[in-house]
Amino acid sequence: MEDIDPEQQEPLPVDRDGRQLGSEEDQPDDDSEMGCCERFQHSVSRFMLPEHARDKYLERANCFPPPIFIILISLGELAVFIYYAVWKPQKQWVTLDEGIWNSPLSYKPEHSVQHILGNLVMQLLLGIPLELVHKGFEVGMVYLSGVLAGSLASSIFDPLSALVGASGGVYALMGGYFMNAVVNFREMLPLLGVFRILAIVLIVGTDFGFAFYRRFVSDEAGLKVSFVAHFGGIVAGMTVGYVFFSAYNSKLLHDPRFWLCIVGYIAFVIFAALFNIFLSPAP
Repeated sequence: MEDIDPEQQEPLPVDRDGRQLGSEEDQPDDDSEMGCCERFQHSVSRFMLPEHARDKYLERANCFPPPIFIILISLGELAVFIYYAVWKPQKQWVTLDEGIWNSPLSYKPEHSVQHILGNLVMQLLLGIPLELVHKGFEVGMVYLSGVLAGSLASSIFDPLSALVGASGGVYALMGGYFMNAVVNFREMLPLLGVFRILAIVLIVGTDFGFAFYRRFVSDEAGLKVSFVAHFGGIVAGMTVGYVFFSAYNSKLLHDPRFWLCIVGYIAFVIFAALFNIFLSPAP
């Protein structure tokens, strides 16, 4: 019998814990053998990451800690809304009156249940998977950059209109996710990539349409609600959000795009602050 040199044999495959898989039956290719959490993480990786980054994510993916930032901020927004718009002496849900004006987080707001529910649904559906992949710090920075950019953009371009809600933050998440879906389109499943891009375009287009109608066409009494925050948020997402979400498993401080976005964002904040101090027509 011919001697077999063990050094020339193909090494046995190993799983992520270093255990050898001796036969094809042992290979972890069957989704039915995965636990619920592992199947969920595989689905998340397909939606949130290009192919070259999925293996690294799955090596260390787990459901703990949970996406605490997006859950807490959603609960906080809902609690503020309920307290100032419902717990205060209000008689109806759909059209709100004086109670929400007392919120310390509002800028002369007039709000509706449909608006806050839409924001909460979108930021939970998109924010939770994003936070599972990119963790709370990155998602939090993108979200807050969208909130601030949206508020400052509204104060510059539509200073006499009311402003309320988390649309800037939600649009920042959508903008960052959209840019990554477009840039990494070839690495995604074709139908999945088309679906993601079309879904975001449809949601953004519909919401912009309603916001534009409420601002310029609707004859409803009361303050006109600004829609410029949507623009500010999505621009923040397509710049700051894109850099944060595309830098998976790499150091942001070594990425020149990161510093370019930081400098540009700080310049915008300084300009907006000076505009509001010296040039704003708002009383």
